[in-house]
Amino acid sequence: MKFIAEIGWNFVGDMKLAENMILSAKKSGADYAKFQVWNPQYLKDGPWDEDGRREIYEKAYLNEERLNFLLKSCEQNNIGFFVSIFEKKSLQMVNSHISDLIKIPSHECTNFELIDLALSSFEKVFLSIGAIEKSKLDELIKRYSKNSQLEVMHCVSSYPLNSENVNLPKLIYLIEKFGKAGYSSHYTGITDAVVASGLGASIVEKHFTIDQDLPGRDNKFALLPDQFSKLISESKIAKKCMQDKGLDIQDCEKDVANIMRGRWSKNE
Repeated sequence: MKFIAEIGWNFVGDMKLAENMILSAKKSGADYAKFQVWNPQYLKDGPWDEDGRREIYEKAYLNEERLNFLLKSCEQNNIGFFVSIFEKKSLQMVNSHISDLIKIPSHECTNFELIDLALSSFEKVFLSIGAIEKSKLDELIKRYSKNSQLEVMHCVSSYPLNSENVNLPKLIYLIEKFGKAGYSSHYTGITDAVVASGLGASIVEKHFTIDQDLPGRDNKFALLPDQFSKLISESKIAKKCMQDKGLDIQDCEKDVANIMRGRWSKNE
């Protein structure tokens, strides 16, 4: 089981802050630090023009120079590095520097052309499955369920996510259909991810920050370093709790069965 610290655009364009977040993610036990790649010139008009997100998108834009800076920072700190991409031009730019791993976020989980391009360009592709109609999910399963190069991740695309909408039974369904599946969380806290780990999630992704007062929506519900460390330790325990020991008596119970059973019935 692996753990992804989703830094995304939480560094709000400050590369020194991004570097500090990478170091903190490593110290917290994360296996990967993940960022997002887009080009503001391709961004359509939308609510992000009114709520401040476009300004953050422009600040956090990763050109090739910044991408290489983050890649080298992760290498120096011995933590895996990869990014999410949203369209073909960014994929091609990233692929000129990285070829091992990339992620396609839930926004584009029905963009089969982009998925196929990623599969032809990278050794491993993570795909978040959120905001998807059942008919499209059925099509995605039909197309990719036998492709070991693709690893899907259960995701509910709500920011932040309420507990009643986490829908972890869908994770179980994806594991059954694909053989394995991860979990990408937008819930505030660690409970959902710990449960997902116990249910068999192959990889867990949580938004990560070192300051929840930083600008941007994602910083507000991201985990702080101590929370991320606790997530990892609790998830490992949850996974142990799900080990199948069968229906028979276990070795750890035999002293009770052999010594303590009937101990209060001396006069019977």
